[in-house]
Amino acid sequence: MRMTRRMFVGALGVVPALAKDVAPIRSVEVFPVNYPVTAYFKFFPKPERPAVFVKVTCEDGAFGWGQSVPIQTWSYETLESVTSALRSYLGPALIGKSPADIEGAHRILNKTIAASFSTGMPIAKAGLDLALHDLAGKFAGKSVTELWGRKPLERIPLSWTVNVKGMEEIEPLMAEGRRRGYRNFNIKVAPDPKFDLAMAKEVRRLAPDGFLWADGNGGYDTDTALTAAPKLREAGVDVLEQPVAPNNLSGLAALKKQGALPIILDEGVVSVIDLEEFHKLKLLDGVAMKAARTAGLFDARRQVTYLERNKLMFLGSGLTDPDVSLAAALLLFGAYGLKYPAALNGPQFLAGSFLKHPFEVEGGALRVPTGGGLGVEVDEGKVRDASHG
Repeated sequence: MRMTRRMFVGALGVVPALAKDVAPIRSVEVFPVNYPVTAYFKFFPKPERPAVFVKVTCEDGAFGWGQSVPIQTWSYETLESVTSALRSYLGPALIGKSPADIEGAHRILNKTIAASFSTGMPIAKAGLDLALHDLAGKFAGKSVTELWGRKPLERIPLSWTVNVKGMEEIEPLMAEGRRRGYRNFNIKVAPDPKFDLAMAKEVRRLAPDGFLWADGNGGYDTDTALTAAPKLREAGVDVLEQPVAPNNLSGLAALKKQGALPIILDEGVVSVIDLEEFHKLKLLDGVAMKAARTAGLFDARRQVTYLERNKLMFLGSGLTDPDVSLAAALLLFGAYGLKYPAALNGPQFLAGSFLKHPFEVEGGALRVPTGGGLGVEVDEGKVRDASHG
């Protein structure tokens, strides 16, 4: 018996007994592309943002699109390693398997490329996870938020990223953000606390009422972070994200105990197991969630649920996400009622789109997709033409 649309809806809750009745996966196609980068951002040494589209097609012709978004200066995953892992290992491991059992797919993927400290190659795996969610929603004629049984926010307010080399750049950069409707700002800090403090003061002066979020990306040592945190608070910063390296557990514990600012983790929280352990060790006040970092939406939802249950801060962030990855982030944040402006800076730094109907920032916010699956339509011809490997 073939699975009905109603049965398929339950698959995101995982119904292995029914999964065998869904048309199995026939192919996984992988398309590496580049997006032009329009302004200075410290994680892009070249004026391009690499990304990998993933198309999962079933035996009956149904298909879903996902996207992996590696940045080699942010994590160890590169465009080449993600492409190779998807083509040679992860994609083939799902051929012949049911697309309905997303939890089972993750078990297969995690056996195919094992963990290190946490989930192995999560950015690569996210591409497949998103494609499976897209496929499930399209088959059911529902958005993934409807499949989750949640009514999403209509719009997600965004935070404008202030990443500058000199103080003179701050005011014109913020003016550009305000021109586009942004009222909230995040600053890239570390390793220079003197410059960071001056930047924080200036951003707060220019945006006295907005949510101000400082992100260290692990760039401080412990002593510097402990000295900087109270000063950043006095300058008007609301939260401090990943001030020290994710494996500097003693440093995170000291900062959490100091209590100068809420300590938000990012790079080190890949799976819900990491989150649970770091919380037990009293290392954090919350997490900047990225579906791209957590091997996709399946584990990201588990993490958000944990944050809610334990009354920890849930912030929304990304990896300068374009297109499909951006859609997934918006759906996650919308479904779980994100209370803070999201640091989704793809629209700020990237040009071009591979969607038939690209996202547009309206009043400093993005609309949460409402169509089937991830709610976006990929221009396949454009993707194939642009793919370079």
